[in-house]
Formats: sequence, C-alpha cells, structure tokens
Amino acid sequence: MASMFMKLSCMVVVTMVVLLALSAPEVEAVTCGQVVSSVAPCLGYLRNGGAPPAVCCNGVRGLRNQARTTADRKTICNCLKSASSSYRGVSGNYAASLPGKCGVNFPYKISPSTDCNRLITKYFEHVKYIEQRRV
Repeated sequence: MASMFMKLSCMVVVTMVVLLALSAPEVEAVTCGQVVSSVAPCLGYLRNGGAPPAVCCNGVRGLRNQARTTADRKTICNCLKSASSSYRGVSGNYAASLPGKCGVNFPYKISPSTDCNRLITKYFEHVKYIEQRRV
C-alpha cells in the first residue's frame, strides 16, 4: 500500500512540474526584425521631417516598452543604429529627434555613430545610482 502511495505521489509531482513548465510564459528576446517593423511606419518622417504619424510613434513607444533587459536595450540600440545608416535618404537629424517627437525618452540618439554597449551600460548605472539615493 505504501509503495502504491509513493508511486502515485511521484506521478502527481511529475505531472505538476510538466504542467508548470508548459504554462510558464516564455521570455523572448527582441529581434532586429521586430525593431525594423516597429519603426517602418516612420520612414516618411525620417526622410522628410514634419510630424511623425501616430502609427510611427506607437512603434517607438512599443520599442521602449520592449526594452526590459540590458540585452534587449542593446539589441534595440544596435538595430536602430544599423537601420539609420541602411536606408537611403534618412536624415540623421530626423532620426535623432524621432523619440522626442513621439514623447519617448531614449537614453541615446539614433545615429550610426552611437556606441550602444557603452551608452546603455552607463545610462542604466546612472539610473540605478539615482534609485539607490531615493531609498
């Protein structure tokens, strides 16, 4: 009887572990494809200036919200850096001003010369310092 109880207990524990593993949300890293898709509606603004369309700003806000980890922030920065020099006719000034025009604060300017590794690390060290002083 005790042996049967042990087997049943083990089966229940294994089943619970499997169910928990299957129900746990996967954390996906941000890809360059997602970044480019998010800012694709901004191409007209990036070439001609004016006011960025709402769909463009929604994409920029979405990127800011996706930047949850340091790795995500670096990926987004590097993809924006690469994209800013890959598309013909994109103005560096318009690219740099895009986040501000959309009311989003990025810790760097979108530019081919941005050093994403240094800036992201330095920015978030500064944010941690400020948060620690508030406590």
